[in-house]
Formats: sequence, structure tokens, C-alpha cells
Amino acid sequence: MSHRMLLYFLIIIVISLSSLGFFSYTSASRELDAMAEKQLAQITGNAVHHTDLYLKDYERAIISLLSNRQVKEFVDLPSTREEYDYYMYKKLIREIGVDPLFIQSPQIASIYVISDKGNAVYYYNGVNEQSFTAEDIEAQRRYFLANTSPSGELSILNYSILTGVDSQMLTLVRRIRGLTSPELNGLLAIQMKAADLSALWKGIDLGEYGYMFITDKNGKYVYHPDTDKVGKDLPDGFRSKLEAAGDTAFFDQDEQGVDRMYMSRTSDYSGWRLVVSMPLRELRKPIMNIRTTTLIVGSFTLVLAAVLAARFGRAITKPIQVLKSGMRETEKGNWEPIPLPRRRDEIAELMMRYNVMVKRLSDAVDRVVQVELKNQEIQMERQRAQFQSLQLQINPHFMYNTLETIVCYAAVQDSEEISDIVKAMAYMLRYSVQTSLEEITVANELKHVMNYMVILQHRIDFPFEIDVAMDAKYLLHAMVRLTLQPLVENVFQHAFPDGVEDFHFIRMDGGEEDGCFWVSVEDNGCGIAPAKLLELQKKLSMNRLADGELNETGQKGGIGLLNVHRRIQMVFGDEYGLRIESEEHRGTKMKMVMPVS
Repeated sequence: MSHRMLLYFLIIIVISLSSLGFFSYTSASRELDAMAEKQLAQITGNAVHHTDLYLKDYERAIISLLSNRQVKEFVDLPSTREEYDYYMYKKLIREIGVDPLFIQSPQIASIYVISDKGNAVYYYNGVNEQSFTAEDIEAQRRYFLANTSPSGELSILNYSILTGVDSQMLTLVRRIRGLTSPELNGLLAIQMKAADLSALWKGIDLGEYGYMFITDKNGKYVYHPDTDKVGKDLPDGFRSKLEAAGDTAFFDQDEQGVDRMYMSRTSDYSGWRLVVSMPLRELRKPIMNIRTTTLIVGSFTLVLAAVLAARFGRAITKPIQVLKSGMRETEKGNWEPIPLPRRRDEIAELMMRYNVMVKRLSDAVDRVVQVELKNQEIQMERQRAQFQSLQLQINPHFMYNTLETIVCYAAVQDSEEISDIVKAMAYMLRYSVQTSLEEITVANELKHVMNYMVILQHRIDFPFEIDVAMDAKYLLHAMVRLTLQPLVENVFQHAFPDGVEDFHFIRMDGGEEDGCFWVSVEDNGCGIAPAKLLELQKKLSMNRLADGELNETGQKGGIGLLNVHRRIQMVFGDEYGLRIESEEHRGTKMKMVMPVS
């Protein structure tokens, strides 16, 4: 009931105030926008006119240099000119043409002339003098030829040859001809500071937050009060609105999210577009005062009515709100009881029952969490023990055969083979019993396999090499220690039952696929029979360690492969492990799949 009363009061007041405010605000805003647009159009037109006059003064400065005979003769100066001639022309051009311009127009930062013969003279005013190599001069000439009119018209570029200058520069450049050449192959340029343009508009009052900026034909800032934007491109969205509006005003938000009115005019002389921007809050300040007054009066009336209506329903709704807040906290996992009101009624009884329910649920959850934590701790201890057991496993048959080989060599002859076997064996033992790290690199595993092959070649008495086709970029990928050598040993034990022949091979490879890193061991041995392969793959899918069961020959078969598979899963997760592909009498490919490190 309290909500209904409050809603009825609000509907009547809001409809009355909204109707009055909407119609009065819309009418006044429309008239004010028209006046503001007219005012901005006048300001923009005057600013464009003064800017054109400003640039024409610099064009006249260029024309005065065009009539300078020394400039024309310098353009015709051959590339094989004497240093004295170059010095004299540079001095005469400065004394006759450049120094008067610097005195007349101190805003000019530099003046330079570049000919098609590779000759160039540079004059600086108030900036650090810079020198350029022949390559620099040729690069400047190519840039200006690509961005100036072939007919010799003046071009205004947002570009500077100067480096280390804080102020952004504008370059006025045109092509010129020499005294004897009919072609416009020379270049005459004047550079000035773009910031000096702001002096033209000091008399224009745009308010505290209004400003002007200039863009060129390519949509780049030529001038902006924010100097960091000068030389950068207009935002694509804003540029589209600017071009679509033409000479009419349009509205947009600036980078701070402030609504602004924009008015632009394009100069027929320079091709620049001068844009005036003012925030809407300043343009609409009078109507905003009217709206504010209306809102204050309406808000006061609305608040008074809301207070009177809310008092009727607060006594009922407040306990329900407290109960709802408590339920929300319970949803988040905060099992806290809610405070009970002083009075005892149906709602208070409901809140008391809720507190009892919360306490019982909290106790039940605590018991479940404790049991789950205990189970996890037991599981972690079990896996840690499995890790340590697997890390310390060394094939006893391999150890006995290796030691027997060492004894035979020692008894028969004094040779280097014994030293090689002992060194390889020592490395393998150290590598096998390490318990500090479970994950190592592919390079470490390959080294372990290399030492294994040193010993194995003496055992089988047959020269045999493993083809490592793996890209070097995978050598530092992480993998599980003592997983690659068991796969290679499995090949020699099962893939070549009749002994190693010349046509046999073992190839190791690696790569990345579907977000996983894999290492494979492939041979062209006898392969695995389909039934046995199916049984082996079934054991792998069980994600369990080998239990040591005997095969049909009375030996523990497949223990090494199953343990390699499970060790990879223990380190990286059950979605990884060993994949086996085999075709009987044609070979076997075992692939270890791990995450990309």
C-alpha cells in the first residue's frame, strides 16, 4: 500500500512538471541553438578571413625571394660547383633576401632553397642550426615534389625538416625555376610556428571552454590548443561528421565526454578547415537556469510528497527489506544471522526462523568443507608418493646388462669404451634420482637419451643413430622428466624382435597443434597387433598407474608406457598424456601431448 500511495503521488507531480518543463525547454533551446549557430558562423568566417590574410603575407615573402636573381642563379648552379661559388651565393641570398624577411617577419623559423642538382642552402631564425647530408637533401626534395603543385602554386604543409624543436612547424613551399631552366625543378620553402596562429584570434571571445582548431586537406591537425594533437589525424567518426555537416553546425562529444557544438569554414586560399567549438552547457546556460529552477521546485514538491507517503509503509517494508538483504548475503556465502526487531509479530517470527535455518546450513557446510579438505590432503599425499616412486624407478634389467658390459670390456681390453659407458651411466644415474624438479626442458631429455644410446650401442654391438627432426625452437619447451628415454628403450625391446637391421630407424619429432605441445617417437619396426593395441589404449584411457600385472609371456608388459602416460597427467592434467598409433609390421608412433610452455 505504501508503494501504491507513493507511486500515485509521483505520477501526478512528475506528469505536471515534465509537461511544463519539456515544452518550455524545447522551445527556448531551439531558439538558442539558432542564435548560437549564427554567432559561431560569424566568428568562424572572420577567423578564416584573418587566417588567409596572415598566410598571404608569407606568400608575398616567398614572392619577394622568387624575384631574387641570386636565388634563380643558385637553382641553376651545377652539382660540380666550386665551394667558393656556393659560399658566395649563400651569403648574397642571406644579405639581399633572407635577412630582411627575418627582420620583417620574426615568426619565420627557417628559409631554405633546394635545387634539382643537389644544392641546398638553409637559413635559421631563432632555432638551432642543423646540417643535412646529400641523402637528407634528396629525401626532402622527393617529399616536397610529391606534395606540391607542378604548376608552381603555393602549398601549405604540416611538415618540418627541423628536429628537436618544441613548437609544431608549418611549411609554405612552392616549386621555382632557375634563370636559364624552363622547368620548375627548384624548391623554395619558409617554415613558421603553427602556434603563432593563435595570436590572430585573441580578440574573439569563445568563453572559458571554447576554442578553435585547424585541419588540412588530409584531415590532420594543423593547429590545436592541445599541442599534442598537432600533426595527428582527426578521429574517423568526428571527421565523417565534420565533412557531412559542411558549413552548418553539428553536435558531438569530445574526448572527456562533454557535448559540444562545432561550426567550420573552409578557406579557398589554403584549403584549411577552421573549426570553432563551444560546449553546449555554455551555449544553453540561460535555459539551463530555467530548467534548474523548475527541477528544484518540482524536486522539493516531489520529495515532500514522497516523505509523507513513505512514512505509511516504512513500518511494514523495513523488516522485509532487512530479511531480503540477509537472503542476498546468504546467496553470496555469508552465513550471518539478521538482527531481530524489537516488536514481536508475524514478520519477526519469520526472521527468527530464518536465523535458525542459516545457522543449521552454516554448520552443515562447515562439516562438508572440512571433509573435502581432508580428502584433498590425502589425495595430494598419495600423488606425491606416486611421484617419488616413479622418479626413482630404474629398469633393473638395463642396469644389470650395462654393468655386465662394463665388466666384459674391463676384462678383455683397456679401451676408451669403458670410460664412455661409465660417464654415460653416471649422468643417467644422477638424472634419474633427481627429485628437485619434475618439469624439465626437451633439451635435457634429449641429452639423457643420448647417454642412453652411448650405452645401448655397446650392448647391441651395432652402430645405430636416432633421427631427431625436431625444430630447435622447441628445445626449451617444458616436459616431464624421464619420459622420453623409456619410449626409446621400449622401441629397442619390442619394435625390433629379430635385432636391429640397416633399414630400421627411430625418429623423434616435436611441434605444436591445437594449443598443445607434442613430442613423438616413431619407428618402422614390427608394430603392435590390433588386439594388443586396443588393450593398451584401453589401459591408457583408465588414467591409472601400471599395477605390475603379467602378460602372456610372464613378464610385466606396458609398465613403462603406462607410467609415462600417468606421470604426464599428474603434472599437466588428465587431458594430456601418451597417444599411441601403430600398424602391425609397419611401425609404431608414440606421441606425448603436453601444454605449450
